[in-house]
Amino acid sequence: MTEFIMYRHNTNITDLFKTQIGTSGVTERLLDKAAIATLQAGGASYGLITDAALAISESRIAWAGPRDEVPAAYTGFPRDDLEGRLVTPALIDCHTHLVYGGNRSREFEQRLEGASYEEIARAGGGIVSTVGATRAASEEDLLADALRRADALIAEGVAAIEIKSGYGLDIDTELKMLKVARRIGELRAVRVRTSFLGAHAVPPEYAGRADAYIDEICLPVLEAAHDASLADAVDGFCEGVAFTPAQIARVFDKAQALGMPVKLHAEQLSDLGGAKLAARYGALSADHLEYLDEDGVAAMAEAGTVATLLPGAFYTLHETRSPPVGLLRRHGVPIAVATDCNPGSSPLASVLLAMNMACTLFRLTPEEALAGVTRNAAKALGLTDTGVIAPGMRADLAIWNAEHPAELAYRIGFNPLHERIFAGR
Repeated sequence: MTEFIMYRHNTNITDLFKTQIGTSGVTERLLDKAAIATLQAGGASYGLITDAALAISESRIAWAGPRDEVPAAYTGFPRDDLEGRLVTPALIDCHTHLVYGGNRSREFEQRLEGASYEEIARAGGGIVSTVGATRAASEEDLLADALRRADALIAEGVAAIEIKSGYGLDIDTELKMLKVARRIGELRAVRVRTSFLGAHAVPPEYAGRADAYIDEICLPVLEAAHDASLADAVDGFCEGVAFTPAQIARVFDKAQALGMPVKLHAEQLSDLGGAKLAARYGALSADHLEYLDEDGVAAMAEAGTVATLLPGAFYTLHETRSPPVGLLRRHGVPIAVATDCNPGSSPLASVLLAMNMACTLFRLTPEEALAGVTRNAAKALGLTDTGVIAPGMRADLAIWNAEHPAELAYRIGFNPLHERIFAGR
């Protein structure tokens, strides 16, 4: 299992974080006496194979199937007796805001006292309050705090994390956030996909001048992030407290010109047609979606856009309108699930709890929840080599002290991870 060293908040990051990525040198391995949930669609529930084995060669899955059918080429591999444990693809958190400064615990109190998310935002709280703390934080402090959150995810079997910018809203801080996100992928055995979220909120210095902010800050930073290879995708927040569809379209036009895929926070608090806009640009995903209508669902289905559900924000904000899961199913829209880990609306750093919430709050099945943090989460990030167990896929795997995949969404506050395998190690 990958090992992580302890660190202190004030220690120099450059000197300290020399993480041992893949401490085991084993490149060939046979996982034996396992139950394997392949998460391949179209077959048995969960793609489940009981009394199974799985062969790893280098960083890839070489074979998976019933134990009595192991090909001769793999019978000589070093063998691990899993004693009936469950193997799944490693988990993927496909929507996070992991890099930020400060916290918003006082806003948590305010919401409990009756203030709405919109009221807090319009009074200078919400995203804007985190902007001030993030601008003031050093790169080392942002990295130290973000690594703690990343470690919590990794400890639950996560092997890929999407991390957004969006708490800088100026040139220097947006780029600083993206650099920190990239560093997490260098210092930890985890794949990091970055999203430029410059269109997250209008900063105080541009109050009432959202279009000027798009022109003078958002679009230039997007181009700079692209040129420096700091961003893998472009995101935005299409909402009454953020940006209009027309303003988001300008950002997406720039992304399209740069050849970058897009994602969108859409229909969280109202229906502005954000999901349809995202679909028009062939978005990887549209996220939140509590106010999504059937036209938006149909547009997402036609575009192949993933619906990413974020139950942590729904829970924290005391929302009452659930995403239209029945419509998503009916139209065949892939459903992903993520933590939305952020300091305000979803201070959640547990994918396992997000799975449970998706089932209890949104009525997903445990199989849908597990597919949502594996197969469909990979699709939401544009990853084609992970998310299912099949020959040729990356050997990013989670081994659980569990007998059946439903246990992963069933338990609350319990982590049954036995071992995480990252790129075969």
